[in-house]
Amino acid sequence: MKSILVTGGTGFIGSHTVLELLKKNYRIVVIDNLRNSKRESLKRVEKLTGAKIEFHQIDLLDKPDLFDLFNQNNFDGVIHFAGLKAVGESVEKPLLYYSNNISGTVNLCEVMLHHNVKNLVFSSSATVYGNPDQSPLTENSALSAVNPYGQTKLTIEYILKDLYRADQNWNIALLRYFNPVGAHKSGEIGEDPTGIPNNLMPYITQVAVGKLAKLQVFGNDYETHDGTGIRDYIHVVDLATGHLRALEKLKENPGIVIYNLGTGKGSSVLDVIHAFEIANGIKIPYKLAPRRPGDAAVCYADVKKAASELGWVAEYNLKDMCRDAWNWQTKNPSGFN
Repeated sequence: MKSILVTGGTGFIGSHTVLELLKKNYRIVVIDNLRNSKRESLKRVEKLTGAKIEFHQIDLLDKPDLFDLFNQNNFDGVIHFAGLKAVGESVEKPLLYYSNNISGTVNLCEVMLHHNVKNLVFSSSATVYGNPDQSPLTENSALSAVNPYGQTKLTIEYILKDLYRADQNWNIALLRYFNPVGAHKSGEIGEDPTGIPNNLMPYITQVAVGKLAKLQVFGNDYETHDGTGIRDYIHVVDLATGHLRALEKLKENPGIVIYNLGTGKGSSVLDVIHAFEIANGIKIPYKLAPRRPGDAAVCYADVKKAASELGWVAEYNLKDMCRDAWNWQTKNPSGFN
């Protein structure tokens, strides 16, 4: 399996995965509609690898363009990152998220089916576990969703499971990410959110670089060691290598497989702030704010299945994540602009 289509490949996780694929000599074609990412990320990947990346600005809602692309290529498999991903925006614009994320995925699968391309790695999310009562979360933990973004991920998982039940020639890996952070050690590619960041680490780095005045910490009355919410933060490079292991797994014709990708360790919001301050010698001003509706107190992964079946474990620790995120931000204070 050497010729891979990567949808959403200019994004944060997509661009890091493209880099790792190129290091393993995969032939890559990237498509993206550039709605929430920039072409510059792939130019940086080309600079780092010395490879030329074939890129097409295609929206998954444009099925004729997808058909043309597949007619011109013989893909062995697809890694599917493309989708809208802001939880807050999904609450405000649910129809946009349902039409974009779900309809786009259905279009992609229909075109894959037509061209007999039946190997797929899907970018899912720990949001499919909803607001869990306990952690660590295994792949068999109860599924639910508390916002439209999470609901689109969960619905797509159900669609792909049904697709496999109907045709067991498919091989599909559902990868449930926990909280991706960090950046490539070069500082050339990293997380470049639009507007005020939704996620903790880019919020911290933008405060550190002076773009934002102070960090808001939502909730300090959870039943955790310091009162703030606990999450499983994973380095984006570890996450990228997890996709390579999933591709290798599909060569075994496993059918449909599901893996948590996390570290298996929880860190609180204050833990992350303090780790960032120690790793980079910078004080992060913050203020406490009320809890956000729907936020879980504790959410981290059980990662034994990925270790056992993929031979994959996260290698980077929280200090590494903080160091690399800050290296990216200092070299790119305005992101890819």
